[in-house]
Amino acid sequence: MITINTRVRPAALGDALQMTKLLNAVIAAGGTTAHQTPLVVDEMFSRYIRPENNISCHVAISNGRLSGFQSLVWADDAMPEGWAIIATFVAFDRVKMGIGQKLFSATRFAAKAGEVKTIDATIRADNVGGLKYYSGLGFTDYDVLKQIPLSDGTPVDRIRKRFDHSICIRVPRK
Repeated sequence: MITINTRVRPAALGDALQMTKLLNAVIAAGGTTAHQTPLVVDEMFSRYIRPENNISCHVAISNGRLSGFQSLVWADDAMPEGWAIIATFVAFDRVKMGIGQKLFSATRFAAKAGEVKTIDATIRADNVGGLKYYSGLGFTDYDVLKQIPLSDGTPVDRIRKRFDHSICIRVPRK
């Protein structure tokens, strides 16, 4: 069994290249993200590290390597006030090692500080691992977006899950 030492910290500009490589590997593998076109470093910075509607973006460093990241941004006007949108990406060789849980612990604290009421996770219906991950964190299903086309035109349902932060705050013990 592999033992990994993971620490989570806010993302910085210097993380953009490694975050881009991680996300582009996920995009290249297909099936787990709505992204289909690889990002460049500038896009990583503007979409995830420091977007205009940013609440937080954290990276997980495991055994000295960036192994995942999670962002939380304010939702647009189409969603209720106080809602935020989460996105999580973990390196394939680090999945199911608790990295996502550690990232979410940091994100929950940022959400509380930002007075987020509800966190939305919208996941492709064919992303079984992602659906299981968010359910395991306490997210519950609240909607299905039917047959949303990917950039190549392929229709894929999206499952919308919510975490009611104001009701369900679980502080981890250290």
